Amino acid sequence: MKVVILAGGLGTRLMEETEARPKPMVEIGGKPILWHIMKIYEAYGYNDFVLCLGYKAQSIKEYFLNYYLYNSDVSIDIEKNKVDVHFSNSESFKVTLVDTGLRTNTAGRIKKIQKYVEGETFMLTYGDGVADINITKLLEFHNGHGKLATLTSIQTPGRFGNIEMDEDGSVNHFVEKPQGDGMWINGGFFVLEPGIFKYLESDMDDIQWENVPLKEIANDGQLAAYKHPGFWKPMDALRDRIELEQMWASGDAKWKIW
Repeated sequence: MKVVILAGGLGTRLMEETEARPKPMVEIGGKPILWHIMKIYEAYGYNDFVLCLGYKAQSIKEYFLNYYLYNSDVSIDIEKNKVDVHFSNSESFKVTLVDTGLRTNTAGRIKKIQKYVEGETFMLTYGDGVADINITKLLEFHNGHGKLATLTSIQTPGRFGNIEMDEDGSVNHFVEKPQGDGMWINGGFFVLEPGIFKYLESDMDDIQWENVPLKEIANDGQLAAYKHPGFWKPMDALRDRIELEQMWASGDAKWKIW
């Protein structure tokens, strides 16, 4: 099963870090947060990734093109133009890098990777949030309800999309970034069936995934929410990066499940 990661946004709320690099490449513990997200999935056996690139796409492409060397001991003979790799600590990632456009919004980015997941159930998440989520249980929940889409819901102060749901996880109402606290919110870590692409048939370049397609999927009774009571944290601003860095340095990185 492929894992699609939205990695193309401008990251304007983290401008201190993102003027020189895309937000998913901002480092925690010397590794891009994108790497941390991929390691979460790899820990459960999912290592086939499709990355939706946009802002500073070349930075992410260069990182993975040179990944083997970045994670190895090397000797370079400049005179002979020879490189010897002595040790590799590379992960078992398979990565498809798709430039989905500099200004394309999230719905458009998902639409543009359709051919890479055609006909398959796939997972989707944002390129700036980590969690100690159990991917196996998430997939079991998705396979048990028969709907087109599952999102992972988190309880945290009201900064993101609120969800109203039945006891079985069926979503009755979805609102992105409302005012208020204490409700279940959208934390990403989606599981999606190929049928979601019928909600992406028109021009989606200016459309946010949460604001139109996901609402329509919910209105049609095809969205369920997997409740994750554990750790989850997005990297929205510099204070979030600092907090994540401190957690990693202290050995208390709750998302480090590998």
